[in-house]
Amino acid sequence: MITRDEVLETNDMIDRERLDVRTITMGISLLDCASQDVDMLCRNIHRRIVSLAGDLVSTGDSIAREYGIPIVNKRITVTPISLVAAGACHTVEDYVTVAKALDRSAQEVGVNLIGGYSALVGKGMTPAERLLIKSLPRALSQTERVCASVNVGSTRTGIDMDAVALMGRVVKATAESTADSDSSGCTKLVVFCNAPDDNPFMAGGFHGVSQGSAVINVGVSGPGVVKTALESAKGADFGQLCETIKRTAFKITRVGQLVAQEASRRLDVPFGIIDLSLAPTPAVGDSVGEVLQTMGLEQVGAPGTTAALAILNDQVKKGGIMASSSVGGLSGAFIPVSEDAAMIQAAQEGSLTLEKLEAMTCVCSVGLDMIPIPGDTSAESISGLIADEAAIGMINQKTTAVRVIPVIGKQVGEWAEFGGLMGGGPVVPVNTRSCADFVNRGGHIPAPIHSFKN
Repeated sequence: MITRDEVLETNDMIDRERLDVRTITMGISLLDCASQDVDMLCRNIHRRIVSLAGDLVSTGDSIAREYGIPIVNKRITVTPISLVAAGACHTVEDYVTVAKALDRSAQEVGVNLIGGYSALVGKGMTPAERLLIKSLPRALSQTERVCASVNVGSTRTGIDMDAVALMGRVVKATAESTADSDSSGCTKLVVFCNAPDDNPFMAGGFHGVSQGSAVINVGVSGPGVVKTALESAKGADFGQLCETIKRTAFKITRVGQLVAQEASRRLDVPFGIIDLSLAPTPAVGDSVGEVLQTMGLEQVGAPGTTAALAILNDQVKKGGIMASSSVGGLSGAFIPVSEDAAMIQAAQEGSLTLEKLEAMTCVCSVGLDMIPIPGDTSAESISGLIADEAAIGMINQKTTAVRVIPVIGKQVGEWAEFGGLMGGGPVVPVNTRSCADFVNRGGHIPAPIHSFKN
């Protein structure tokens, strides 16, 4: 039982250390909305979302007022649209029509973002999945709240390299279709390997088919809280360092547990998971990079950065699991460049490179996230980045992802601005040596030997 006293203990975390509940996300199954007619499908989707999520925003606001806990975003995830719309959508335009219906529904209920304009491929694409993927540039340039994801592989299935090659072209086309806003469409598009189906964080959230009709998931974030706690442990050995992170993560998770339980009760929707992810914002003091520097690094990117991130990620998970039996999603530490003040500075000063970021993704929660790259980067190079990250995820049995933004018209060192939580950052260099012959081979990379566990 969570008591009000436990919440009151977090007042300093909220007031001075930027602790917040980053999102209450309602997952909604759209499987029973399927129809052979696009217009009927859109009506069914709208009716379903509005009937279930109509009170989501007001409920989140009332919980925030009552407990004094900032709840930054209210969001929705839905069943991957490639599954729901396969019977009705026979053209790219049909899928764009569905994306617009999602956008209107999200606007009507007042949520910040809606995720699930997604396709899950790992061993081949159906015609419906291929159409949805090809629709992404238009869908993301013609909507405001829709977020999209494509899962191109897993440890159990291997990697669909046809999908990887296609996604390089799609990312580039999405950048071009939103060139007037620093290619911001790409901030709402993630390419996954081993995507979780209970992720409340965007842009990669969707409602997995293994879940029920509706569920409440909560994402909690508190890098500023962890940084403050670690300042009291300067000079301590690694045992004390780890214990400090773990205890702090425990307290943060308890706040999320309270919010999740209250939202579940008030909305009469089952509670799903708490995602305890140290997700930064562009504000100084709310940075995962600053946490790593407090651990003893002069700057993010210095030797030891990957080890420090591994410690942080593991202890956050351990603390969260101590506090709640329902920790899930991505839980750990995010390293999005454009959303993290210390990461931005390190990238600007040359301490943090794309290659070092790739090494860090072996131990963090996701992967290459929110990284502006030159607008003239080839589609094949983007596919190569996706393939590299997917391979890391596949071999290491973890979730990895790529969310890079080829900023059309901008080169290395120039600034790209995305606004809000998406922040902005310097364009970082990408190795210009060609990988075209590799990514265009086509076909499927088989699953690794350790995938056979039956």
